[in-house]
Amino acid sequence: MIMDARKDILWYIPNEAAPGHRGDSARADHNGLNALTEQALAIEQNGWAGALLGSGWARPDTFTVATALIARTTRFEPLIAIRPGYCSPAQFAASAATLDALSNGRVRINVVSGRDGGEAYGDNLADSASRYLRTREFMRLLRRLWTEENVDFAGSYYRVQRSTVITRAGSHDRWRHPPLYFGGASAAAEQVAAAEADVQLFWGEPLEGIAERVARLTTLSRRLDRNLPPLEFGLRITTVVRTTSRQAWADAEAKVAAMARNWSGTDALHLNSGSIGQQRLLDLRQRGEVLDDNLYTAPARFGAGGAATTWLVGSAEEVARSLQRYRALGVTHFVLSDTPYLEEGRRQGRELLPLLENPVDAH
Repeated sequence: MIMDARKDILWYIPNEAAPGHRGDSARADHNGLNALTEQALAIEQNGWAGALLGSGWARPDTFTVATALIARTTRFEPLIAIRPGYCSPAQFAASAATLDALSNGRVRINVVSGRDGGEAYGDNLADSASRYLRTREFMRLLRRLWTEENVDFAGSYYRVQRSTVITRAGSHDRWRHPPLYFGGASAAAEQVAAAEADVQLFWGEPLEGIAERVARLTTLSRRLDRNLPPLEFGLRITTVVRTTSRQAWADAEAKVAAMARNWSGTDALHLNSGSIGQQRLLDLRQRGEVLDDNLYTAPARFGAGGAATTWLVGSAEEVARSLQRYRALGVTHFVLSDTPYLEEGRRQGRELLPLLENPVDAH
């Protein structure tokens, strides 16, 4: 049985069209049902609550993959990434509520605002201000459709009249519907999170930066007169965990050396093309290769992005202590990963998760 302390600790399933994501094992059947099921079962059997499934137009459809994995597991909870430009909120509310009811409340939703080659699927909303306003409406309308009947809504991007989602969502601990995760570091993104999200996801910034953002978002939530349960906070980060600290750092440095060998001049474009949140991570390189005790920034020198930009490196005890320090700041949700995903999900489930069931000295 998954302990309460683990109920919001997730792993990651890459859901990529091509094999070998970020150094993963390059299995030819990596996105076949059997291979994906093996990942989900390993996650379930090794103590994780579930896994984030990535979203993108150039990937297999995330909701379909999540539905298949729910059908082949008993406790696995997918955190399903969705972009507002993919579908109408009413249609998605009905689909998600149905899957949530069928799975007895195992659905979590990660709402992503960023651009994704929208022209390919008919989404021409390019400027970030408009996308965040649309995302705010999308999240507001989802929640109303999940908790109310005969919903009337007239926004700038969405309109429904007397809309009722017939299948109601399953039972969740803190919410009446699938929790809505959201990320973003810009001022506009923080307005959306403070007003509409259930969980704000951060990338792997140093403790000082996370503390600042938690305090700012908490204050902003109060200022916006948020009429929802308090905003919760999560961390999405790569964790390089080995038996000893020496081995972890040797492996982390070897991974970075491999990234450097594959580095090309065109990769430099990545360093200036990210979101504000991504740029915050890239800027950490200027402060040093290791921040706090074991936050490794070197991957950013060679084009790493997202959760791969900074890594927590060390023994299971050292990484657990670092995660507990984030917990002490109010971060209660974690999405961790390392490659190869299947093997590391099993090993970190055995070695790291038990250390997070009880408090660890964070000083």
